[in-house]
Amino acid sequence: MSSTWQKQGLLYCPADTGRHPKLLSHAANPLPILLADDVYRVFYSGRDANNRSSVGAVDIDIVTRQIVREHSQPFFEHGPEGSFYADGVSIGNCYESNGIRHMLFMGWQSPKDKQWRGDIGRLVVKPDMTLELASEAPFMGSDSTDPLSLSYPWVLKNETGCYSMWYTSVTHWDAGNGEMLAPIKFASSVDGENWVRKGLAISFELGRAQAFSRPTVVGNAHNGYEMWFSYRGGGGEKYKIGYAVSKDGLAWTLALEDTGIAVSVDGWDADMIEYPFVFDHKGQRFMLYNGNGYGKTGFGLAVLGT
Repeated sequence: MSSTWQKQGLLYCPADTGRHPKLLSHAANPLPILLADDVYRVFYSGRDANNRSSVGAVDIDIVTRQIVREHSQPFFEHGPEGSFYADGVSIGNCYESNGIRHMLFMGWQSPKDKQWRGDIGRLVVKPDMTLELASEAPFMGSDSTDPLSLSYPWVLKNETGCYSMWYTSVTHWDAGNGEMLAPIKFASSVDGENWVRKGLAISFELGRAQAFSRPTVVGNAHNGYEMWFSYRGGGGEKYKIGYAVSKDGLAWTLALEDTGIAVSVDGWDADMIEYPFVFDHKGQRFMLYNGNGYGKTGFGLAVLGT
């Protein structure tokens, strides 16, 4: 179903100076919310001097590609030592349940001399677009299905009013080729609050596509579903953006050859591309994505061609 993405260039990159100490660098995991007309508030994960990420935002006209407002203060900061988001907040997407808009995120824990790991947390997006932590406890934490680490959640509400979640779950820190095994898994919910984890969503391929992150899903039961995501295959390779298709949102087929977007010959996204966010606006399909350095060079925009 996919076709070629036409890159529109770099949209936003944080300045080198004059930044809030919690947003010194990076603009990773862009997440757009429509404000009015063609203007979106794009939330992102920025980093401090210790690489701990907090949530910043910039308002952008998606048609003119112009920055309307850059917000100097973080909208939400990483947590205190010992919290499940003590070492960073990597945002996923938003969904509504019980009349409340929620923003999901991966909460990072990087204890000294131990393996990093993550849990899924949830923020409340208030009517004035400020963010508030829903609970000091993880929204979805480790269990027997996901014993090591959870990350990068994406939730979609279907035509029946039920909810689907795709997220990354680390099953092995090293799959034998120097790269972790982190496939995309699936969970379902009737109310957006209580979730049943269903296990593997997309088959992985060791050495080709085994370490996934940040799935972004569009579609419906009538026309089928499409998913884009970041992935690595081991051997020290860097992130690329991949693609999968499904008729029902349950059984997925990898279609990496149909992704339609790759690294550039040179520039801000020549080394790697990752963390896509796909959305529709006035009849066009857009993708926000990061480039070199896991968002250190900012985020760019691509438009799906015909």
